[in-house]
Formats: sequence, structure tokens, C-alpha cells
Amino acid sequence: MDKGTRLIDIHCPQCGAPAEFDIKFQKYTCAYCGSQVGISEAQKQKQGFRKIQKEKMNNNVRKYRLYQGSCTGCGAVVVFEEDEALSNCAFCGRSLIRSEYLDAERMPESIIPFALTQEEAKALLKKWCDENRAKPEAKHLFALLSELKGFYLPYELVRGPVHMKVSRMDGGGTFPCEGFINDEYVNSSKQLDNLLLDAMEPFDSDALSAFDFAFVAGHHVKIADITDNILKQRVSQETAESYTPAVRKTLETKAVDVVADVSSAISLPVLLPVYYICQDNVMAAVNGQTGKVSVRAEKESHYYFLPWWLKAILATVVFSIVAFCAMRTLGMEQGGSLMITGVLALILLIVTLCLYSDTTKNAFRVESGRKIYTSGTKTVRREAGRLVPDEKETERRTEKPVFFWNIKGKEEEVVLRFTTPGRILKMVLLCLGVLFLPVILALLINGFDFQRLELGGSAVWFCIFVPIVPIYLLKFGIVEFYEKPWIYLVKDNGRLKRYKEPVRLGIEKEDVLMVLKALFIPPVSLAVWFGIASFFTMVYLTAFGFD
Repeated sequence: MDKGTRLIDIHCPQCGAPAEFDIKFQKYTCAYCGSQVGISEAQKQKQGFRKIQKEKMNNNVRKYRLYQGSCTGCGAVVVFEEDEALSNCAFCGRSLIRSEYLDAERMPESIIPFALTQEEAKALLKKWCDENRAKPEAKHLFALLSELKGFYLPYELVRGPVHMKVSRMDGGGTFPCEGFINDEYVNSSKQLDNLLLDAMEPFDSDALSAFDFAFVAGHHVKIADITDNILKQRVSQETAESYTPAVRKTLETKAVDVVADVSSAISLPVLLPVYYICQDNVMAAVNGQTGKVSVRAEKESHYYFLPWWLKAILATVVFSIVAFCAMRTLGMEQGGSLMITGVLALILLIVTLCLYSDTTKNAFRVESGRKIYTSGTKTVRREAGRLVPDEKETERRTEKPVFFWNIKGKEEEVVLRFTTPGRILKMVLLCLGVLFLPVILALLINGFDFQRLELGGSAVWFCIFVPIVPIYLLKFGIVEFYEKPWIYLVKDNGRLKRYKEPVRLGIEKEDVLMVLKALFIPPVSLAVWFGIASFFTMVYLTAFGFD
């Protein structure tokens, strides 16, 4: 099918050409005549198509004797032809009971036809078994190849704008961003393993056609059986997962939280071609269009999550062992190495406990799940009646997320930068300045006479700030990075210009009163003046020694 006539395209109302979505302006724009289509208008276009297609299906339904069977085990509803005799449910193995004549209202309006025959799908699954013969799944699947059956499975095709709120799980701000998802197919059946089906995607939407009952001849058809609320949750979750890699790159961490709102997107119920096996604990699927294979592991994998305090202790132990070994390798005596390692371990324990204290809700737990094996990203296509490897790798297509920032009451497209070299250098210099503040002042007052410099005069200062500075750097400095990123405006020519938030000048009255109370109202003022006197005494002793 020509890409210009795809069912999922939004067409320009002026010239009829496909319109592309502009994330910045939140409109579909025609590349030929420049006309624009709003989000609500685009949704109405597809509602009109669905109404016409539904009427067509109602007119044609009498031509085909189709029945539905309800499984007594898992509740799956499957469509089959009048003369078909189905004895087992392909999804749980139980027997099927044929019931009333199928109502066309329950059938999706669009479909991607099978491109692979059942024998070709078996050959691809056998190839996976041959390549993975060391896995027990391959051995069991090889014996069940004859059970592989073709199904048209119910999906929801989602295409359109995505509104997201993203954040780091370990702290930092929440940032709004916009995206556009081209073709996300979401399984709308509750009996099937969603991860297994997700692994054999994606499908090529260029082959999407208006539904006709002739397509399902000789094939089983699974009917959607999840509620609208569950379907919405699945759509939001899978859309968020599609954008997670790009968000991770922007926020500079794998631990991100993506909340996706797809209410502005177009949603179409479709049938997709899948070859499926489900026997006891053996489960596999073959994409009926691209030939991609996915197999579910028979045994569960266990994932362990440690409490925050145990993470801090383990990090301290590992660092201490490395530090001790390094000092011994460099020739330091065992007693001295142990003493220095003990001091470093105490400081590091304080630092790591503070660092992980934001994750105090993380308790020890074990989660289970099954791995999904696939045949990789390579797919097949038909050429001169034969299946050949497809050089084009079919991938999920999501537009790059675009971040916005409220600047002078207007949402502007921006680029966010967090740990830039300039910010890191500034933070490190600030920490070094605080740590060596008495030494810096001492050099200023003794005329940079390094021979008279006595570092012992600042021993108390170092004892206090050696643990405090790394705590600040890890606990507050990095959080500051992620809560207040550097913002760059995107100009029309594509160049970036740094935007700085307006600095509010002036001193608050409350701040002045607090400083005055600290300086002149006892007993707090006594402690403040004692601290000031002690600090300048340290500076003097560091500058001129104890003589």
C-alpha cells in the first residue's frame, strides 16, 4: 500500500496530502500547501472513517457464517467458521464451546493480513530452536511445532501526540515534555502474555487495510476482552516504555519515571496476524507479518532489591577494600593502611548513608518475572513468492521528545542540560574553596609565604568539613543539578541560546532580622561569636604557625 494512502494517516482538508504532526505547535501540518489540522479535527477524521467501515461490515456480515466460541477455562472468545470443529483452546488448552452467531459490532475495523503461511512460520520457529538448542524451551518447542496455529489477535493501534511528565526516581524536578507516537500496537486480550506479544513487535503499518471478513477465512480470530480502563492503562504504560530510552538519555539516568497521557492520540481497534503456541508452560509467538519470533522462558527469574542502608554499607565495604589494597600495593605498612582505611570508611559511610537516604522507602524484596527470548531485529519479506531476509529493520518509531519551559507566561521549546562540564567544574571549585577556605585566607594575609604555612592550624576545620563537603556535593549539589537544569532556547535557525531565570534583587526583611538575632541576641549570639573567633584564630595559626 502506498504510504500516501495509509489508513492511519491524517489528511490535509485542502489538498488531501498526508499531514505530519508538529510537536512544537501541536498541530498536523501539510508539507505541500501548509494547511493545518488541529488535534480534535484529526480525531474526527478517524471517527468518520470508523463509522463508514462499521456500516460496511454490517452489510457484509451475512455473507459469512462465523461463530464465536467461549473457552470454559480462561474465558477467551474466539471466532471460527461454520464448518470448523475446534476441540481445544489455543491459549490454555481447555475445550471450546460454540455459541451464538457473531455480531459484527465486536469486530475491529482494520486489519494487517497474514504475510506468512503456517508452514513458513513453523520453519522460522524451528530455525530459532536450532539456533538455541541449548535452551530447554527450544527442545520442548521443537516437539510442539505441529501445534502452532494462526490467529488474528485484537490490538489497539495508537498514533498521535503524547503529553508526558518525566522525572528522576532518585530526586530532582518534574519536567513536562511532548512527543508523537507513530504506530504503537497494544494487545487488548487478557489471556495472553503481553510481554511475549510485545517482544515480537513491531508491525509494518503500511500493510494496514480496511477490515473485510474474507481476510479471516481459514484463520481463528480472537476478540478483545479487556475493559476500556485496562486498555487505557496499557496504552499509557507501553507509550511511556517507548519513550523511556530517550528520557533516560536526557535526564542522564536509567531510573526515570515517565507518565504518559495519550488522550489526544488517535486510537483504532485492529486485528494483527500472529502464530501462537501455548501448551502447559511452553509459550511462543511468531509475527505473522515479519516473521519475528518470541519465546517465553519456562522458569522464572528472580530480582533482588536491597534496602537503602544495606546499599550504603556494601558501598563502604567495597571502597574500603579497594583503598586498603591500593595502599598496600604502593608499599604502605599494614598498620598505617588499616588506620587510614578506617578513617576513610567512617567518612564514606556517613556520605553514602546521606546519599541513599532519599530512597528510604526501598525495602528488601524479591520480584519474579520470565525472560523473553527473540530472534533479533532481523525480519523477512516475500520476494518472487519466497521468503528472504529483509534488509530493513522494522523498529518502533517515536519522535524525539520535546521539552517546554514557561518563559514570561509562554511555553517555549527548550533543551535541558544537567551535568555540563561548566557546572561540574563550578561545583568542584566551590567545594574545594570551602574545604580549603582557612588555607586560602591564611595565604592572603601572610603574602603567599608557603614556608610559614602551618596546615595543622586548620585541623579542626578539616575534621568538620572533610565529611561535610562530599555529603554536600553528593546530596545537595547533584540534586541542585537535576532540580535546576540549564535551559537553552531553540532558535528558528536551530541554534541554542542559554536562558537565565531573572535574578530577584533585594534583601528580605526576615533574613536581615534573623542575622541580627544571631549576632546580638544571646545565647545564640555567644555561640556565633565564638565560632567566628575560632575561625579567625585557625586562619592566623595556619598563616603564621604556633610560634
